[in-house]
Amino acid sequence: MAAFLELQSREWRPPGLRDPEGGLFGCALTSSAPAFTFVADEEDEDCEHLLTLSTVSLGAGAVDECNVVEVVGRDCDDQEIAVPVANLKLSCQPSLSLDGFTLQPPITFRLAAGSGPVHLAGQHRVVPSTELSDEDESSEEEEIAPIMPAKKQRRRL
Repeated sequence: MAAFLELQSREWRPPGLRDPEGGLFGCALTSSAPAFTFVADEEDEDCEHLLTLSTVSLGAGAVDECNVVEVVGRDCDDQEIAVPVANLKLSCQPSLSLDGFTLQPPITFRLAAGSGPVHLAGQHRVVPSTELSDEDESSEEEEIAPIMPAKKQRRRL
């Protein structure tokens, strides 16, 4: 069965593309450590780092209070911006699925309210920039032809 799945997974990839490297990501936010900053390796200048969050959940020992998790990053004007992404409470919403919420480091996760512990889980991917530029070029080359009105045929008498 594993060989079949391996064969199937190879078929949908365009030829010549490598699998993105990276690994699993996880961190915990508590009252004693309310922030965590994810920074990519600066040695990988020819790669793009992507952090995809999948779940945010309360950990063991959490009390029934609102725990607000913020993502702190930079906007297009290079100003710091904080966006709340989760509001968890043990009695009504102890976990949240973010289903592929992708961020580009450096990024800081901050416990804006509550005492936690709040666990964040996801995947860190390292994608070579050559793969990204090939995808961008192919999407630019594809142009959609304009839709032209149909020509009316004249009836012959």
